Amino acid sequence: MPALSMNPRVADVKPEKNYTLHVWFKNGEEGVFDVKPYLEYEMFQPLRDIAFFNSVRPAHGTIQWANEADFCPDTVYLNSVKINAPSLLERTGGEA
Repeated sequence: MPALSMNPRVADVKPEKNYTLHVWFKNGEEGVFDVKPYLEYEMFQPLRDIAFFNSVRPAHGTIQWANEADFCPDTVYLNSVKINAPSLLERTGGEA
Protein backbone atom coordinates (compact mmCIF):
# COMPACT_ATOMS: atom_id res chain seq x y z
CA MET A 1 0.00 0.00 0.00
CA PRO A 2 1.53 3.38 -0.98
CA ALA A 3 2.27 5.85 1.79
CA LEU A 4 -0.22 8.66 2.16
CA SER A 5 1.17 12.07 1.31
CA MET A 6 0.30 14.95 3.61
CA ASN A 7 -0.10 18.49 2.36
CA PRO A 8 2.80 20.78 3.24
CA ARG A 9 2.71 22.44 6.63
CA VAL A 10 3.10 26.12 7.42
CA ALA A 11 6.64 27.37 8.03
CA ASP A 12 5.88 31.08 8.45
CA VAL A 13 3.05 33.57 8.10
CA LYS A 14 2.70 37.33 7.68
CA PRO A 15 -0.57 39.26 7.97
CA GLU A 16 -1.45 41.34 4.93
CA LYS A 17 -4.19 43.84 4.03
CA ASN A 18 -7.87 42.96 3.81
CA TYR A 19 -7.73 39.95 6.16
CA THR A 20 -5.34 37.94 4.05
CA LEU A 21 -2.21 36.08 5.11
CA HIS A 22 1.00 35.52 3.19
CA VAL A 23 1.92 31.94 4.05
CA TRP A 24 5.22 30.12 3.49
CA PHE A 25 5.01 26.34 3.42
CA LYS A 26 7.73 23.87 4.39
CA ASN A 27 8.01 22.62 0.80
CA GLY A 28 9.10 26.08 -0.39
CA GLU A 29 5.74 27.16 -1.79
CA GLU A 30 4.13 30.46 -0.86
CA GLY A 31 0.49 31.39 -0.93
CA VAL A 32 -2.11 33.93 0.07
CA PHE A 33 -4.84 32.66 2.40
CA ASP A 34 -8.03 34.74 2.61
CA VAL A 35 -9.54 34.70 6.11
CA LYS A 36 -12.58 36.89 5.24
CA PRO A 37 -14.96 33.98 4.48
CA TYR A 38 -14.39 32.63 8.01
CA LEU A 39 -14.95 35.87 9.97
CA GLU A 40 -18.69 35.19 10.34
CA TYR A 41 -18.00 32.11 12.49
CA GLU A 42 -17.98 32.72 16.24
CA MET A 43 -14.49 31.32 16.76
CA PHE A 44 -13.01 33.73 14.21
CA GLN A 45 -15.04 36.87 15.04
CA PRO A 46 -12.28 38.28 17.30
CA LEU A 47 -10.08 38.40 14.18
CA ARG A 48 -12.21 41.27 12.90
CA ASP A 49 -10.09 43.44 15.21
CA ILE A 50 -7.19 44.13 12.87
CA ALA A 51 -4.65 44.39 15.71
CA PHE A 52 -5.70 40.94 16.88
CA PHE A 53 -5.71 39.59 13.32
CA ASN A 54 -2.15 40.84 12.92
CA SER A 55 -1.01 38.78 15.92
CA VAL A 56 -1.12 35.57 13.84
CA ARG A 57 1.84 33.22 14.20
CA PRO A 58 2.90 29.82 12.88
CA ALA A 59 2.19 27.01 15.34
CA HIS A 60 2.20 23.23 15.03
CA GLY A 61 2.40 23.31 11.22
CA THR A 62 -0.48 25.75 10.82
CA ILE A 63 -1.46 29.29 11.81
CA GLN A 64 -2.80 30.35 15.20
CA TRP A 65 -3.90 33.41 17.17
CA ALA A 66 -3.69 34.17 20.91
CA ASN A 67 -7.26 32.94 21.50
CA GLU A 68 -6.10 29.57 20.08
CA ALA A 69 -8.22 30.02 16.97
CA ASP A 70 -6.51 28.15 14.19
CA PHE A 71 -7.12 26.46 10.86
CA CYS A 72 -6.51 22.90 9.79
CA PRO A 73 -3.16 22.96 7.96
CA ASP A 74 -4.82 21.27 4.97
CA THR A 75 -7.38 24.09 4.77
CA VAL A 76 -4.62 26.69 4.74
CA TYR A 77 -2.67 24.88 2.03
CA LEU A 78 -5.57 23.86 -0.21
CA ASN A 79 -7.34 27.22 -0.01
CA SER A 80 -4.26 29.40 -0.51
CA VAL A 81 -3.67 31.03 -3.87
CA LYS A 82 -0.14 29.87 -4.65
CA ILE A 83 2.46 32.51 -5.48
CA ASN A 84 5.43 30.33 -6.46
CA ALA A 85 4.51 26.67 -6.68
CA PRO A 86 7.44 24.43 -7.65
CA SER A 87 7.07 22.79 -11.04
CA LEU A 88 6.28 19.10 -11.32
CA LEU A 89 9.88 18.40 -12.33
CA GLU A 90 11.19 20.20 -9.22
CA ARG A 91 8.78 18.30 -6.93
CA THR A 92 9.66 14.89 -8.39
CA GLY A 93 13.39 15.45 -8.66
CA GLY A 94 13.28 15.60 -12.46
CA GLU A 95 11.16 12.47 -12.95
CA ALA A 96 7.81 13.64 -14.30
